[in-house]
Amino acid sequence: MAQELQQGPWFGNLARPDGQVIRFHFDVRMENRKTVLYIINANERIKMDKVRYTKDSVFFELPVFESAFKARRISSQRWEGVWTKTTTAAPLVMPFVAETQMSVQSPALKPAVADVTGRWAVTFTRENGTTRPAIGEWQQKGNTLRGTFLTPTGDYRYLSGVIDGDSMRLSTFDGVHVFLLTAKINNDRSVSGGTFYSGPTGKETWQGTRNDTATLPDVASMYFKDGDEKVNFRFRNLDKKWVSLDDPKFRNKVVVIQIMGSWCPNCMDETAFLSEYYNQNKARGVEVIALAYEYSTDFDKARQSIEKFRKRFNVKYSMLNTGVSVGDTLRTEKTLPQFTRIKSFPSTIILNKKHRVAAMKAGFEGPGTGEHYEAMKKEFEETIDKLLRPIKH
Repeated sequence: MAQELQQGPWFGNLARPDGQVIRFHFDVRMENRKTVLYIINANERIKMDKVRYTKDSVFFELPVFESAFKARRISSQRWEGVWTKTTTAAPLVMPFVAETQMSVQSPALKPAVADVTGRWAVTFTRENGTTRPAIGEWQQKGNTLRGTFLTPTGDYRYLSGVIDGDSMRLSTFDGVHVFLLTAKINNDRSVSGGTFYSGPTGKETWQGTRNDTATLPDVASMYFKDGDEKVNFRFRNLDKKWVSLDDPKFRNKVVVIQIMGSWCPNCMDETAFLSEYYNQNKARGVEVIALAYEYSTDFDKARQSIEKFRKRFNVKYSMLNTGVSVGDTLRTEKTLPQFTRIKSFPSTIILNKKHRVAAMKAGFEGPGTGEHYEAMKKEFEETIDKLLRPIKH
């Protein structure tokens, strides 16, 4: 008989070959007599309800991404196995250990040497010596630390961790992002000696200085190349039917084009926002079209991933499969040749009622970015409202 997971709070631990362990939190509950897991990242709760048992093993998968765990029962308070994430190349695999939180003794934390709450200008340095900018947005309460990092192409979503004396740790796991960031706090103006661990092998160094007015370069923007001409395209939806902007459904409508992929964590945040916005505003003359760039060019395989994503957010707007892999260097030329290169997922194109470009934005500041998310929503809504106004003759 299968041994079910003990209910309550657990730690999940993903081990890297270099010995670093990326820890995340999850809860196990029984809902409608079914085992349900909730991965917890700060204010985010990711529900996993696809859980099954075979003898002494348990299998559970993420609700959106092609990401799953397989573990064997060691005791009622410990399971060991692997986490697997399907990618464009070989699957990404990391050893996985789950422990009930009551079975793990929490270390005593030293008082924080400084309060790092605020906005920080951050520089990441890759192993080849190249650098990239970011902005740290952190909120500290005692030894508890939460926040995110904004980059020119998106944010690192919900990060949570602790401060132990002069050491800080932030981590997250959402099915794609597997991040651990550590650093030394010099004072309330400077952190240094940081290391950013990503997935099983990714590693960069980083440092930061407090800067309330820090900004990021606009390196991910797209542009429309062909003057004032109308935008148009033709791709198949999840029912394999061809969809075009010339279809009656979109005629004389303001159209939001969402460039996305079901593998993309920031696309998850944007989809949650757009899905709610569309349901509340479609009667005003707004349509949304998602253009999906998946790992696979096989229609049915890509469709399964997109459909999983659609169900997770109960998407009512059109979702089209471009049929072009996200890894294809010619993905823009093959799908949206009127535009410069797609550099960021997600990216958003807003068309006026005549289907000419009114606004474009690369990346998406999700709810983990706090005030930036609120500012993004306000700008988006104001843009749409303006385009919906009657045209004066």
